[in-house]
This record gives sequence, C-alpha cells and structure tokens, in this order.
Amino acid sequence: MKKIEHIGIAVKDIENSNQVFKALFGKDHYKIEDVESEGVKTSFFKCGPNKIELLQATNDASPIAKFIAKKGEGMHHIAFAVDDIESEIQRLTNEGFTMIHKQPKQGADNKLIAFLHPKSTNGVLIELCQDIKD
Repeated sequence: MKKIEHIGIAVKDIENSNQVFKALFGKDHYKIEDVESEGVKTSFFKCGPNKIELLQATNDASPIAKFIAKKGEGMHHIAFAVDDIESEIQRLTNEGFTMIHKQPKQGADNKLIAFLHPKSTNGVLIELCQDIKD
C-alpha cells in the first residue's frame, strides 16, 4: 500500500455536510459524483495532500444507509492507494483477510475499488483504491 488515499465519512445530508466541511477547510468541495452500484452520492474535499469523501445514501439498500441506521453519521472507512489492486486483493486474501469484493469494481473519483471486511481488520472498514489508467 502506498498511502492513505482518502477517509470516507457517512452523512445523512450531503448538502448540509458540504457546508460544514467547507467552513472547516475554508474551501469548497472539488467534485460531487453518484456511484449507482453502491447507492451513494459522494463529495470530495482536499485538505492539504489528503482527501475527505462524504457519502450520502441514495437508496435504503445502500451500505451507507445501513451504516447510518446502525451507527449514525461518522467515519465510515479508510482508503489506501495501491498500484495493482488485483495482486493486493490476492496478497491480502493469502494473509487471511476477508474481502467484501473479491474482484475490483468501479468506484468514485476514477478509481477501481475493493473493500476488506471490518471483522478481519479490527473493526475498521478498509478500501483499496487504484487509479484507472486511461
């Protein structure tokens, strides 16, 4: 893994949350994107070299809707940048980690993504992210 790619925060209302984080960081978000496969609307902020991703559910079956219903708003996941997501999935599987996604899928911000199950990572939801090469 190369670095923390972003920190994901589950929110009930992305427009209100955008105003909170705009005030916090002193600048507006740089991108809003829907990820239909995950049932979320995302909003990205830069904070120095780091990124924060706000996630709002777009339907009741969304993992974010389920997370908020169970735990409320707050930190949802930590994403790590990787060079080769398929080999990283295999390496982590071989190390005994449980993958939610055994194959990478299209995510927000021009990334391939895969999540590790938090039961195998001390309760922290971990996302792997690889830039999609044009």
